[in-house]
Amino acid sequence: MLRIAIQSKGRLYEDTMNLLAESDIKIGSSKRTLLVQSSNFPLEVLYLRDDDIPQSVASGVADVGIVGENEFCEKAENAEIVKRLGFSKCRLSLAIPKTTNYKGLEWFNGKKIATSYPGILNIFLAEKGIKADVHVITGSVEIAPGIGLADAIFDIVSSGSTLVSNNLTEVEVVMHSEALLIANKNLTSEKKEILEQVLFRMEAVRQAEDKKYVRMNAPKARMQQIIDVLPGLKSPTIIPLADPEWCSVHAVLDQKIFWEIIGKLKELGAQGILVTPIEKMIL
Repeated sequence: MLRIAIQSKGRLYEDTMNLLAESDIKIGSSKRTLLVQSSNFPLEVLYLRDDDIPQSVASGVADVGIVGENEFCEKAENAEIVKRLGFSKCRLSLAIPKTTNYKGLEWFNGKKIATSYPGILNIFLAEKGIKADVHVITGSVEIAPGIGLADAIFDIVSSGSTLVSNNLTEVEVVMHSEALLIANKNLTSEKKEILEQVLFRMEAVRQAEDKKYVRMNAPKARMQQIIDVLPGLKSPTIIPLADPEWCSVHAVLDQKIFWEIIGKLKELGAQGILVTPIEKMIL
């Protein structure tokens, strides 16, 4: 049995639960139970506060965990990064009141900065040769300048709407963050094997992101031109039809170039184009 620690609430919780569900790992939903076992996979979920996850994994209370890179770097616990998961992206930034005349990092010399991430901030300030007073608070860091508690803040920024609503402006991005899968460094061979199965399923889900499975009828006379247009994983699948002048073509397209490719295919005579979302892709 592999024990995974995940955040008990918030956006990272939702993204993680969606990933587990898409990986066909069934976890019962119970807000009152801290430890829940999967009904179809040798995995149990331990629900924790995000800032407790790095320590729980490093100490062996949990075998693996999904945590924001910001929390992992802040806690600096002795666990290893197994995989970057590519969701719950944000950044850690310095922000100041909008009306401030900001001309560079030197502005922060002698200023008081409110943050929940003193470790990351102190390292950054030391690297830049900035001497500031770091004031550690939890909760709503963004209100600190407005109530006279600090001159600036260092906090998580996603859309930036919270900064705007508090009359703050982002002036320096210190680090980018995303969800990480971390692991204890002393996993048994049995637990490593289960973790490999989890990674295999997660990778299949990730490979399918923003991919479309496309089927179409196309004139055989234009087949080479159509093949040249399609950027398939290896090559498209071509199936003969009852009409000897036509074939059925199957391919996988990335969402980013989908409409561009579809337009070219139509110009080359493709018809009856069917598009299907892909849930999982195993390469």
